[in-house]
Amino acid sequence: MNKQNINLYLASPRGFCAGVDRAVKIVEQALKKYGPPVYVRHEIVHNEEVVDSLTKAGAVFVEEVSEAPENSIMIFSAHGVPKTVFKEAKHRKMISIDATCPLVTKVHNETKKHSNKGNHILLIGHNFHPEVIGTMGQVSENEITLIQNKEDANNVIVKNPDKLAYATQTTLSVEDTEVILKILKSRFPKINGPSTDDICYATTNRQLAVKSMAKICDCILVIGSKNSSNSKRLVEVAKVNGAKEAFLISSEDDLMYFLKNYNPTFNSNLGLTSGASAPETLIKVLITKLNKKFEVCQIDHEVIKEDIHFNLPKSLRSI
Repeated sequence: MNKQNINLYLASPRGFCAGVDRAVKIVEQALKKYGPPVYVRHEIVHNEEVVDSLTKAGAVFVEEVSEAPENSIMIFSAHGVPKTVFKEAKHRKMISIDATCPLVTKVHNETKKHSNKGNHILLIGHNFHPEVIGTMGQVSENEITLIQNKEDANNVIVKNPDKLAYATQTTLSVEDTEVILKILKSRFPKINGPSTDDICYATTNRQLAVKSMAKICDCILVIGSKNSSNSKRLVEVAKVNGAKEAFLISSEDDLMYFLKNYNPTFNSNLGLTSGASAPETLIKVLITKLNKKFEVCQIDHEVIKEDIHFNLPKSLRSI
């Protein structure tokens, strides 16, 4: 029986960003230097395959510093942590290694800078996301307010509109953030912002690639974890920009369900990308399974080249 033809558009850039790559390498290098176990507070990145692989190598993932023994090696995830977490690790005489993405660290530094100037900070982001928790934990609770959506932006009350600043979570939808910022700048014309956009280059680039694919693809698949903010945003961006369907593939079950129910038209166009914390191996697995069921014509869809690299901490560079 002849296989159905499909055109598979493979987004570029996709997958690991420089911050995720750096965080994973930090855990790997720490294991080489100190030997297992090394403890990691929270998932180092939001991807089960990455976490499982590092667990097998000797990393132990915990939710709180107090779950690890005193004097142990403690690594903080790429999402960043509140200042109090560093203090707790120091109190427990741990060797702390910070795997916070440098772009998240930039947001932390800007937040502290505005706090030192006496500005109240409006942080655009998603409640309970680790990155937001880390950023809000850089200043005292009464100095920062979370803005999650347009409604928050329209309703937030500030004491002094002349002493106001904003920051953003790095993995937001570019379009949604622009809408919120437009409201805030209209309401508070003197609000201070970052010197450069807080939304990370990888988030922006992956969204640009999906926007472009959405104009030519009937359906777009995004490989990424359900708790990955940037992966979920890619699904939203695909739907908003013209794709009839878009799905987050977070597990083997998700993929099998999709393959079972996907009935493309002749020479249908299918888009494929992955979130910034999804390894390339998952892309290869999905392509292999597609090839078993369809006659796949693979088309590279490159929108922009990435050549960003972040150095490891000095203590781990010579391993």
